[in-house]
Amino acid sequence: MGSSVRELAGATPATRDRYVDLLRVASLGAVVLGHWLMAAVTPDGVGNLLALVPALQPLTWLLQVMPVFFFVGGFSHALSCCSLLRKRPEPASGAAADSVYSAFLRARLQRLLRPTMVFVLVWGAAALLVQLLGGGGGLTGVTLRMVTQPLWFIGIYLAMVAFTPPLLKLHERYGWGAFAGLAGAAVAVDVLRFAAGVPYVEFLNFAFVWLAVHQLGFLRADGRIRRPALLAGAGLVTAGALVAFGPYPLSMVGMPGEKVSNMAPPTLALLAHGLWLVGAVELLRAPAARLLERPRVWRTVVAANGVAMTAFLWHLTAMFGVYGAMLALDVELPAPASAAWWAQVPLRIAFAAALTAGLVAAFRAFERPASAPPGAAGATGAGPLAALGATLCLLGVLGLSMVGFGGLLDGRTALLIAIPVSAPAAVAMTLGGWLLVERAGRGTGVRAGRPAR
Repeated sequence: MGSSVRELAGATPATRDRYVDLLRVASLGAVVLGHWLMAAVTPDGVGNLLALVPALQPLTWLLQVMPVFFFVGGFSHALSCCSLLRKRPEPASGAAADSVYSAFLRARLQRLLRPTMVFVLVWGAAALLVQLLGGGGGLTGVTLRMVTQPLWFIGIYLAMVAFTPPLLKLHERYGWGAFAGLAGAAVAVDVLRFAAGVPYVEFLNFAFVWLAVHQLGFLRADGRIRRPALLAGAGLVTAGALVAFGPYPLSMVGMPGEKVSNMAPPTLALLAHGLWLVGAVELLRAPAARLLERPRVWRTVVAANGVAMTAFLWHLTAMFGVYGAMLALDVELPAPASAAWWAQVPLRIAFAAALTAGLVAAFRAFERPASAPPGAAGATGAGPLAALGATLCLLGVLGLSMVGFGGLLDGRTALLIAIPVSAPAAVAMTLGGWLLVERAGRGTGVRAGRPAR
C-alpha cells in the first residue's frame, strides 16, 4: 500500500487540483467524526447529543459539510464527463451519445457501488443470521436499524451522477443561470410547502437543493466562482435570516421529533448554508494548495482518498462495535452529555477509529474499480439501460437507508416518499440496478480510464 501510494503521489500531474482531493477527504472525515460525537448511546437506544444539548446546535453551521462533498462531486463529474465527450466516436450520433452516457455512469458509479454492495451484502447476511438465531434486541437491534442510515448520501450522489450530462449541457449554455433555475425551483418548493401546505412537494427539494450545490461544482470547474467572499457572505446572511424569521430550525442536521428538518427533505436554509460553505472553502484554496505541495501531506491525502468511501460505509459499524464491546465488558455507559460521558469521548473515538481502520483493511480492495474491456462503439440502447440501472440503484439505496436490516424476517417496511419498501426489495433493486449499469457500460467503446478530478 505504501509504495503504491508513493507512486501515485509522485505521478500526480501538475495540472491536478489537489485541493479538491483534500476537500473530498476532509468533508467525509468531518461527517464521520460528527456521527461519532452526536451519537448518545445508552443500553436502551441511541439519542442525539444536539437534541440533549441544544446550545451545541450552532456548531452544525461549521460541521454540516455534506454540501462541500456534493460541490466537489460536481467539479469532478464535470471534468470526467467532458473528458469522455472528447473521446467519443465520431460522428456524434445518438448511439455515440448513449455510449458516452453509459460509460460515464459506469466509471463514476463503480467506485461507489462496489464497496456499497459489499457492505449491504455483508450486513444483510449478518442480520439474517442474527435473526435466525433469535437475536435482534437491545443494542443489536438498534445497530441493525441504524447502520444503513448513511446510505442516503450514496443515493443522492447516484442521482447527481445520473443527472450530470444533461445538467452540464444547461451549464454550458446558461452558466450561473442554470444554478439560478435550480435554486429558484427550491424556493418555489418551500413556498408551496410552508405557505400553501401542498403535500409531498417538499421531497422535490432532495433534487433541487442538492443539484444546485452540485451545479456550483460545474461553475468552479469553469473558473466562474470569482468572488468567494461574496458567495460566503450572501449565503451566511441568507441562512441566518431564514432561520431567524422563517419556519426553519437552527440545526443544519436533523433532530429527532422535530416538525421541520433542514436535512430531510432539504430546505432553502440548507441551500443557503451550502453557499456559505462553498464560498468559505474557496477562500481557503490558496493556502491549502501551498500546503499540499509538501510531499508528505499530499501522500496522506492520496492514501485517504483511496479508502474514504470504505471508511464512510463502515464507520457506524465500528462505533456500534465499540459500544457493544463496552456493554459486553460491563464498562459503564455514563449519561449522555454528563462530565463522565465527555471524559470518555477521546477513548471512544480512538477505539472507533482503530476499528474502522481494521474494517478498511478488510474491505478496501473493493473500492478499486475494475477496468472495462473495450467493445463495439456506439452500443444501441446503452444510455436508457444505464439510466434505468441508476434509477433502481437510487431507489434501492434510499429505501435501505430508511428501513435498515432490523425486522428482516418480519417483513418490516419503511415509506420511501409514499411507497412501502422492505430490506430484501431494496437490496434486490440496488443489486439489479448495479448489474444494469455494469452491462450498459461494457462494450461501449469509450475508455473512461481513471476518473478526472
